[in-house]
Amino acid sequence: MKSPLLIDQALLDSVSGEASRSPRQRKNRNFHADDAAPAHRLLNAIEPGSYLMPHRHLDANKDETMIVLRGRLGVVFFDELGQVQQTAVLAPMGPICGVDIPHGVYHTVLALDPGTVMLEAKGGPYLPLDEAERAPWAPAEGAPQAAAYALSLRERFA
Repeated sequence: MKSPLLIDQALLDSVSGEASRSPRQRKNRNFHADDAAPAHRLLNAIEPGSYLMPHRHLDANKDETMIVLRGRLGVVFFDELGQVQQTAVLAPMGPICGVDIPHGVYHTVLALDPGTVMLEAKGGPYLPLDEAERAPWAPAEGAPQAAAYALSLRERFA
């Protein structure tokens, strides 16, 4: 019989430390058994400076729920042309602590504080984003323009 996993401060410290040492400045701690699992539950630690390309999930089973456990997370929603439609700051003790993102909605997230960790849940299995899910108007992760684009998004939360 498996033992319950308690999500305590030590676990948040551990995954946050891994994110800060990662070149991408983020790290997942999966609770699901593998990428083929029908339900994905994970801690997602993200540091300021990490860039997650705006994207959407087209599969009707890929709605995404995020609850911030530590730090502050900026969420940005876009229309089909890349115009920002809405932003929100998620924080454990703030007026908004989480979001449920329907499939088909372009979005990205960025850490506003060091040590930001969220609990994320979405349908599996894991599949890499395909071209129709990547925002055609946003630079890819690692592209020369990505840092400037990410900074323009971050400035919306200043």
